[in-house]
Amino acid sequence: MDMRSKAKIAVFPKGFMDQRIDRSMGLFEWIEQAGTLRADGLELHPLFLERTDKAYLRQVKEAAAKSNLKIPLMRTSPDFANPDPAHRAGELQKMKDMIDVMAFLGPSEFRSCRVLFGLHRPDVTREDGIRSTAAAIRELLPYAERNNVCLVIENHPAVGAGQQPEFELSSDRFLEMIGGVSSPSFGVGFNPSHAIASGEDPLKLLERVKHRLFTVNASDRYLPEGKGNSSDDLERDRAGRLSEQIFSLLRQARFRGWISVGDGANGLEETASSVRFLREKIGAYLPQ
Repeated sequence: MDMRSKAKIAVFPKGFMDQRIDRSMGLFEWIEQAGTLRADGLELHPLFLERTDKAYLRQVKEAAAKSNLKIPLMRTSPDFANPDPAHRAGELQKMKDMIDVMAFLGPSEFRSCRVLFGLHRPDVTREDGIRSTAAAIRELLPYAERNNVCLVIENHPAVGAGQQPEFELSSDRFLEMIGGVSSPSFGVGFNPSHAIASGEDPLKLLERVKHRLFTVNASDRYLPEGKGNSSDDLERDRAGRLSEQIFSLLRQARFRGWISVGDGANGLEETASSVRFLREKIGAYLPQ
């Protein structure tokens, strides 16, 4: 990652997930809409892609370039805590396939795939889950490094509303796992709203991981009732204080990576508003 550059903004169509997955909104339609948001890039999901052959991927990359967008982030979700070795081997192969995709789509200066622990299972102990996840990431890293693709682990407490929670439900598990993997191609994707949803202090977690920070997520979920209003913890937070504190920590860390905006549940203008807000904060806190 070029630390001399300015932090950049990617957009993810959280508000259009259902339409993207059921293909009622085509990927090229979303790319065209994203091009109106004045962002710098796109975060994609494997299910957004109709195919992974080079001809199709070239069309995707060219469409993004036409809208002045790069494609640095892939929101993959491997299940590495699964106790079945055959299942984990399948997850590793899926990740290698997406690494190949990002090696083609992503900019050379930074391109990444997300990694996660996987689903929580009562029969998987903390030690076994952390061990198998760390082992899978270490096994995957040489392949990612050969393709100049970074692996980014996110503090991600659940796979979706009403679905089975993921393995790392607390920051101590998250920190223990990342402490067991050392590579310049492995870093953290910090998500403040996920920390709050898990009952954690996002500022304390960010302080612990800021030296390994690759990406930041903003506005990608709504918090449970009683824990706040919008997921936009970088903007509409506890009396407006959290955003300033988060950006202060990012400035201390000399953060120059990607901030991904994943809102839009109330329409495209919501995402545009978040992009404008983040652009202002980057200018104030993270200048080149």
